[in-house]
Amino acid sequence: MSIVRFARPWRRLLVGALAALSVAASAWPPARADDTPAVEATAEPLISDFDWADAARQRAVPVRLYWPAQVAAGSTVPLVVFSHGIGGSRFGYSYLGRYFASHGIASLHLQHVGSDRQLWFGNPFGVVGRLWQAASEDEAIQRVRDLRFALDELLDRSAYGERVDRTRIAAAGHSYGANTVMLAAGATLQRNGHSVEFRDSRIRAALLLSAPPFYGEPAPERILATLTLPTLHVTATEDVIRVPGYYSAPDDRLAVFDAAGSRVKTLAVFEGGSHSIFTDRAGTGGAVLNPRVKGATQELALAFLRSVFDAQDDAMRQWPGKHGALIARWVHLGP
Repeated sequence: MSIVRFARPWRRLLVGALAALSVAASAWPPARADDTPAVEATAEPLISDFDWADAARQRAVPVRLYWPAQVAAGSTVPLVVFSHGIGGSRFGYSYLGRYFASHGIASLHLQHVGSDRQLWFGNPFGVVGRLWQAASEDEAIQRVRDLRFALDELLDRSAYGERVDRTRIAAAGHSYGANTVMLAAGATLQRNGHSVEFRDSRIRAALLLSAPPFYGEPAPERILATLTLPTLHVTATEDVIRVPGYYSAPDDRLAVFDAAGSRVKTLAVFEGGSHSIFTDRAGTGGAVLNPRVKGATQELALAFLRSVFDAQDDAMRQWPGKHGALIARWVHLGP
């Protein structure tokens, strides 16, 4: 679930690769594809799996689409495109996909084949090596290109394209996926006097769960100042990455929030929890706390999307009061 130390000149692009090993400690054994999410939405969406492939890169891009069960004829729906953490799959974060779709927002969940659940299979003594490969320069770039390709495929080459409101598209991700989303949403690096960016102009907002920092950069604001879209940052006081040789404190998630150039941005920090509490796993972070955090995260994410897409701010204003017992810190900047 986290990111990446690159070979020169990219080695400082994202958070150190050893952070990826936190998945082995916090998420083993891997969740089954059919694991029941801890929090069910109230209306069952239409769920479709597509095995897309980008011929230009010779790379598979499997996706799962959660589609609202009832869409009026001739109307369009907003869309969230979701990027998983390292070792995940298109089947993950289903509690969010189902919830979005049950409230009229389609959710497209990507699977990044170079850093997906296949890392957990094969010779167990090779897991560390496979994780390092998944945290490579090439894979981090390919993940952002996966996101762009999946949007192209859905919007321009599928039956759903005309049914998506292209003015209301957001990107969301957890950990490594949050870094993928930040790059797609406008984070910019300077390398050898040149700007390096992967921004996709179709994305109008970014939802960042447990976002690691851009590791090794002394001034994160130089990277994230160009991330000017509305952003929602969600983390927890125990959102810690701790492995031999690498430690990332919860304050690193706060540094990402502080450095983001968004005029409209929100930070929610839950009390307790864990780095993996925002996945579908039911036990991590506490058996009682886990479903409560997931439920609150569902509501907050939906409120954020509606505030961005529809200028409906009531739910955002009410959320901290409703979930105050869970919250260690709340910051809302902008309208």
